[in-house]
Amino acid sequence: MLLSEYLSGLVKLIDEYSRTDLIIDSELTTDFRTEKIGIIKGSITFSNNSRLIFTEYLDLRYKAKKLNYSFHYQKQDGALIFRYDNAEHRPSVNASGHKHLPNGKIAAAEPPSLEAVFTEIIDFLLSEK
Repeated sequence: MLLSEYLSGLVKLIDEYSRTDLIIDSELTTDFRTEKIGIIKGSITFSNNSRLIFTEYLDLRYKAKKLNYSFHYQKQDGALIFRYDNAEHRPSVNASGHKHLPNGKIAAAEPPSLEAVFTEIIDFLLSEK
């Protein structure tokens, strides 16, 4: 798969959610190092003014591999709702991929897709109503 194809899938997903009025603003930037290696960054604002800020450093040469990633979802005031990332921690978290929760807990987690993150955000938005 080419990065342009991967990006096209992200744009399509964001457009689908935008049509439901759950997304009120979005911005994507790319830094393609080659046609199969690069960085995609985004910021998405949802109907309650919460935001998802994400970065994916991808290597798609052999299979889709997220070399580095962060999906940070926060309330309008900046308070953390959740964050998935694979950043190293001190002390060690004992998992390369993990999820941060607002209570300070960190749990092992596989790298999520943007679609899985959207599903979790929609569940959060619906639970607020």
